[in-house]
Amino acid sequence: MAAALLLGSAVILACILASKISSRFGIPMLLGFILLGMLFGSDGLFRIPFDDFTFAETVCSVALIFIMFYGGFGTRWKAAKPVAAQSILLSSAGVILTWGLTGVFCHYVLRIAWLESLLIGAVLSSTDAASVFSVLRSRRLSLKYNTDSLLEVESGSNDPWSYMLTVVVLSLMNGECTAGGLLYTLFAQIVYGVGIGALIALGALWVLRHFTFGTDGFDAAFVIAVAILSYALPTVVGGNGYLSAYIVGIILGNRPIKNKKSLVHFFDGITSLMQMLIFFMLGLLAFPSQMPGQLIPALLITVFLTLVARPIAVAAVLGAFRAPLAQQGLVSWAGLRGASSIVFAIMATVNPAYMKNDVFHIVFCVVLFSMAIQGTLLPWVSRKLRMMNADGDILKTFNDYSEETPVQFIRLIAHQGHAWIGRMVKDTALPPETLLLFIRRDGKDIIPRGSTLIQENDVLVLGAVTYQGDSEIRLSEVTMDPEHEWCGKRIAELSLPADTLIMMIRRDGRMILPRGKTLIRAGDVLVMNT
Repeated sequence: MAAALLLGSAVILACILASKISSRFGIPMLLGFILLGMLFGSDGLFRIPFDDFTFAETVCSVALIFIMFYGGFGTRWKAAKPVAAQSILLSSAGVILTWGLTGVFCHYVLRIAWLESLLIGAVLSSTDAASVFSVLRSRRLSLKYNTDSLLEVESGSNDPWSYMLTVVVLSLMNGECTAGGLLYTLFAQIVYGVGIGALIALGALWVLRHFTFGTDGFDAAFVIAVAILSYALPTVVGGNGYLSAYIVGIILGNRPIKNKKSLVHFFDGITSLMQMLIFFMLGLLAFPSQMPGQLIPALLITVFLTLVARPIAVAAVLGAFRAPLAQQGLVSWAGLRGASSIVFAIMATVNPAYMKNDVFHIVFCVVLFSMAIQGTLLPWVSRKLRMMNADGDILKTFNDYSEETPVQFIRLIAHQGHAWIGRMVKDTALPPETLLLFIRRDGKDIIPRGSTLIQENDVLVLGAVTYQGDSEIRLSEVTMDPEHEWCGKRIAELSLPADTLIMMIRRDGRMILPRGKTLIRAGDVLVMNT
């Protein structure tokens, strides 16, 4: 077990290092994860034997749940709303059109059997959310006409359609799908996926707003359970679990809930780890020795997808909205293929359906070409098409971006003898750039006016701009035992280091702001900045 943990730790550290190296050379970091997996794999330098497609399919499917969920949770609907119609049509009609065109190309040009051609088309019909998000964020690509938001929503929502097409084609290959069964499968995938996802999201919202978790971090654990449930429940009844997970994510991510900022950052970390896992495992699963025979068909499919199928699908959808040609060109180029395509190819590989061609390695090579060429050149293409928005910020399209000035809230209690008791608000000497937001008195909140009189035991809540300097604030706590040398002394009598300040004293459930004459007692907890 220790050896496995050591290997896992080494892989994560290697992935982090690979991300730094790839970003320096302008290469998508997810491509680095795949290449790293190939380096560790059976044909690589470290020769770790791994060919368990069934296990890989299970692990990657679970990882894809979190990637899909966070694709919705991290997308700011306010920024995406103006292009929502275009995004949804691209993720549905665009995927279907890409599937059909790719299937026709594979059959008539590459001479692959019809159903197998349609399977390849289905697996490759969607763009990859993780790949698109990675390039947009790492290269800070803010694009004109809300194109960045359009790409985010499209790539986050089109995987369910690709999954649905893959399921349908595999059913046809196994002879399990009648005309009526096909219609019901399509109905169940969409209706159950959307309906159950919406119900789960509404239930989770109610819990997050009305239930107080007893321990810090349990809200994050609850949301993890919701993400898993959003996939598992509709899948059990024949619905599209990935579509459900995306819908739950986008509803929860765009509603006011407690600790939302910390949840976004938590899932950002979880999703980054899932991306490392899924791309590394896919690279580990590949056999470079089996790729030479698949390179030519994979390259032809990549060229067709990039220069024919994707542009036709984009033109059909965005042309109806009179989108500028430059925007259509960029959206066409940004159709990166990634982990989801390989995961669906693994799903096809473990399926009992007979396939004459090595679909997994064909798709794997297409993804490598797509990420290496399209992903690397996306910033260059954006500049050439003059689609860069110099005044924009790509981070504004994500829910972990705060466009408001950071505000810190301060609580003061007007205890007996406080200098402000009996004074009107307009007569109090507030610190500069500080505002009295409200007064809590006898369980009620009072919005202060200049003539509002401050009374004894009022709780005053002030607002100020949060400190965002370069110097780090490090807090530590020291509990005063009766034998401590500071116990029984006043603050002014202490010989504190020049870089240490006692910021607050916690005593019997109360917070005391220290003064020079404040006497330190046994049991006090001193909060210090060092």
